[in-house]
Amino acid sequence: MAASSLLRSLTRRNCAATDAFGHYQHHFRSPFSTAAAQAAAAAGARDEAGTKGGFPGLRPTAKGQKARVVVLGTGWAGSRLMKDIDTNGYDVVCVAPRNHMVFTPLLASTCVGTLEFRSIAEPVARIQPAVSKSPGSYFLLARCTGVDPDNHTIDCETVTDGEKDALEPWKFKVAYDKLVFACGAEASTFGIRGVTDHAIFLREVHHAQEIRRKLLLNLMLSQVPGISENEKRKLLHCVVVGGGPTGVEFSGELSDFIVRDVKQRYSHVKDYIHVTLIEANEILSSFDVRLRQYAVDQLVKSGVRLVRGIVKDVQPNKLILDNGEEVPYGLLVWSTGVGASSFVSPCLFLSHLMEVFNGGRIGVDEWLRVPSVRDVYAIGDCSGFLESTGKEVLPALAQVAERQGKYLARLLNRVMEAGGGHANSKAEIDVGPEFLYRHMGSMATVGRGKALVDLRQSKVG
Repeated sequence: MAASSLLRSLTRRNCAATDAFGHYQHHFRSPFSTAAAQAAAAAGARDEAGTKGGFPGLRPTAKGQKARVVVLGTGWAGSRLMKDIDTNGYDVVCVAPRNHMVFTPLLASTCVGTLEFRSIAEPVARIQPAVSKSPGSYFLLARCTGVDPDNHTIDCETVTDGEKDALEPWKFKVAYDKLVFACGAEASTFGIRGVTDHAIFLREVHHAQEIRRKLLLNLMLSQVPGISENEKRKLLHCVVVGGGPTGVEFSGELSDFIVRDVKQRYSHVKDYIHVTLIEANEILSSFDVRLRQYAVDQLVKSGVRLVRGIVKDVQPNKLILDNGEEVPYGLLVWSTGVGASSFVSPCLFLSHLMEVFNGGRIGVDEWLRVPSVRDVYAIGDCSGFLESTGKEVLPALAQVAERQGKYLARLLNRVMEAGGGHANSKAEIDVGPEFLYRHMGSMATVGRGKALVDLRQSKVG
């Protein structure tokens, strides 16, 4: 109930997102095609997309035109910002390698078929229809590769990952009046060898699809005649590394899947499949100690084996713990939290312009502005308060990102209404109160229709 209401808060229309991945084949109007460039040149002024003047891409806005907000990312923060931004005063250009928002709290449920993938993906054009309807607003399937704050432009490169016989990536520029970093974070591997090659993360829809595919494949292979019992046990050993909410919820979903489906449909191998959850410290460490113990009890009742240890090495069919123990696996899911996004790594372009700290977060002030450059903001997992603000760095949670997106949309709308929407505006503007975060609590499911809710005194930051 709570999850569905959160999803509805991101879009007024609770549409089934069956076209989440193909929506732009019909609606997306590339401003960089030859035809579009010719049309823009003929029109003369707005969003010229040709190469005239050495500027291949979206040109700076002119006086009298809408200001342009460029949003980098389609996660919780970026999606909420785009939903609430006033498109009567702003053109919105979203640049991201993913054309949909993922409702991450329910991602684990899609791995075993409790939910279908289409149920947790919402196209950007349904969150903000202007990107497929308004003449100056676009969604661009691309990655930002550089920022030029002096000229208010970003460098981009189209995304063609996984496409056979794909063209070379198209490089272009996008001029901005306001730039918002909302590019999130990436799964943390702690530099452990083999994780990227052999483990599956659980942060995107394609990760959940790969987990489901691998799980079902191993179930099928384990029934082939001639396979030894040891090989069956290895194929059907599902190992989850990380005892945070994602790891615990996935372990619970997997144990339910074993009880509900495997024992009925794969009765020949039902006694071989089992789940191991590996955590270096306590599972659900941010929860109250009584809730943690309840989670442990429920997982053990569900048949999940809990192991305390640190993974030192990951090999194709086994992982090595710090005590030398070898743990064979058929499916390895890695959910040890998030780390710095490679996009905001200091080696790219930020080190001499923006203060990057705390493992790669962009430093912001109390109003989510990047103080060292004009008209640049950062929200979500890629940002954190500077030490000078006296505020703690907020956790990488969906509720933090969603609330920051909502706050920044209001701030930008207020700036636009006061006449400061365009780049380098000199207008003195009261941007309103600083961002204040109140933690509303934490939730986690543990399988068997049971869940935890930690509603201890709300935290403010």
